[in-house]
Amino acid sequence: MDAATGDRASGPRGTKRATIALLSAALVLLTACSTPSTPPSRAPSASPAPTAAAASGSPTSTSTPTPTATAAAGGYDTLVVEPDQGMGAFYQAIGGAQRSLDLVMYELEDSTAVNDLIQAEKRGVAVRVILDQAYAKSQNQAAYAALLAGGVAVHWSSTQVDITHQKTLTVDSGEALIMTGNLTAQYYSSTRDFMVADKDPRDVAAIDAVFDADFSKTGVQPSSGDDLVWSPGSEPALAALIQGARKELLVENEEMSDQDIVAALEAAAQRGVDVEVCMTDSSSWSSEFTALTHAGVKVFTYAANASLYIHAKVIVADPGTAAVRAFVGSENFSSTSLDRNRELGIVLSGSAIDAQLASVLDGDIGGATAWSGS
Repeated sequence: MDAATGDRASGPRGTKRATIALLSAALVLLTACSTPSTPPSRAPSASPAPTAAAASGSPTSTSTPTPTATAAAGGYDTLVVEPDQGMGAFYQAIGGAQRSLDLVMYELEDSTAVNDLIQAEKRGVAVRVILDQAYAKSQNQAAYAALLAGGVAVHWSSTQVDITHQKTLTVDSGEALIMTGNLTAQYYSSTRDFMVADKDPRDVAAIDAVFDADFSKTGVQPSSGDDLVWSPGSEPALAALIQGARKELLVENEEMSDQDIVAALEAAAQRGVDVEVCMTDSSSWSSEFTALTHAGVKVFTYAANASLYIHAKVIVADPGTAAVRAFVGSENFSSTSLDRNRELGIVLSGSAIDAQLASVLDGDIGGATAWSGS
């Protein structure tokens, strides 16, 4: 795929939330990140799908304008938008750790991240890593071996859940980076993903507790903290977020097969909510797209070979209103992801992040094509 250089919208759709974004400007934090070079073409994945990225590959950086990371009004959360802002914030988090780093990752094929974790261990940071073995073990094998040789405590995922699809880095038990994307370097420059830096103490403590259980391969009942949505069992929370929308729903996801989520989106459209779904097109979801459009949902898609691949898992309910709520996480809309995998997401209410998410999704929709059947 060709690298995506920013939001793809132009005209009315792209400017729909410009006013909201400007109101958030006072909360902007500047970061110095870079956008990786163009990766090879990728095909849409199954549920979930392995990739063909080399485990030793690392991103190549080119100079880009300084991006922005938007902080929530409460000061707890910061949003990073991919591919626009690069992976600098993630690498900086590893480099800034003083005491501990806990990484849970479905796919780790980024030699920069692997080397940074090893260097952190060597400077005295206690580094622990969990990598999925149920579906992505072959992709993770090289990273696993390198981390083990570098002295990092790396474990294969727990069999207490089907697949470990969670994507989280916890730094010094004080901040958790909750991501929609994998650490797969060849796709960084072309894949729509998001990362939320969560500093809520109750959230971070809950994430630490689940990590400890999964690292030791023991059972655990995850706490939701203040804002968290865990799988197994995330479907009711996501359906409730959809059901609570009154005016508008913006949705991005990689998959669309869970019938309860599809039904919730259909019901929202039928009660008069403006529902817009943006995804990368795949014949795997044709029947669901047909049902959604018949119910009044507006489905927009990118071709599988487009320069932007929609990998994010995001819901924004009632953007631009006092009741706005947004979800960002690892959960795909499949029964496997929602009911059986280890997944993690976060719900944000009334923060500047909600406005930025809505702006990015509006831009993506503006660059997509209205779905009319595969």
